[in-house]
Amino acid sequence: MAVTKVYIVYYSLYGHVDTMAREVHRGAATVEGVEATLWRVPEMLSELILDKLKAPPKPNDVPDIMPEQLVEADGLIFGFPSRFGMMPSQLKAFFDATSELWASQALAGKPAGIFWSTGFYGGGQELSALTAITQLAHHGMLFVPLGYTFGSGMFEIDEVKGGSAYGAGTFAGDGSRQPTELELQQAFYQGKYLAESFRYTWWDSPPSFVDQELLRYRLGLPFYGFP
Repeated sequence: MAVTKVYIVYYSLYGHVDTMAREVHRGAATVEGVEATLWRVPEMLSELILDKLKAPPKPNDVPDIMPEQLVEADGLIFGFPSRFGMMPSQLKAFFDATSELWASQALAGKPAGIFWSTGFYGGGQELSALTAITQLAHHGMLFVPLGYTFGSGMFEIDEVKGGSAYGAGTFAGDGSRQPTELELQQAFYQGKYLAESFRYTWWDSPPSFVDQELLRYRLGLPFYGFP
């Protein structure tokens, strides 16, 4: 079986999602036949604003990704901090720039998962996941949830823990709280679980049942076909 490419694509302002992303990546990388890669969504805020927000420097070991690079992956896992129950503008702008991929349905049938960070319990742990799924749905991507496969860790009530059946999660609180050991274990597990799932759900080429030519004709766009 050919190598399965798994891209972990994320945005992180204060580092909480970056920490989670690295655990997701670590988990995915343990699956035989999987090539896992970390990618960062480009920052939109200026250095001046980032300085005023007291945001730490971006790690220099994770490259920025461009929308067209998504087609290279056999499976995608997106991570983000929540903003009012939704993904932040940086990730939304990234998805907005995928219109060409949408028009050609280049991502149709590609499996994907999500993980996130919120400030507190009422900050959108499940709502953020639900609103993010709309981006996947419009591309015809296959959302792969975590479900309750994480076992007893899903039912932990003696300590504060982020995440849900939709994916792994963490709480940032006032910013000082970092992902706990249990949250990191869930992130690692999600990376491994999704990578194993991706191994058996990806196509060598996008599905042929999509009527690309008719879709592009209706949109008034030139027909390029699948890359």
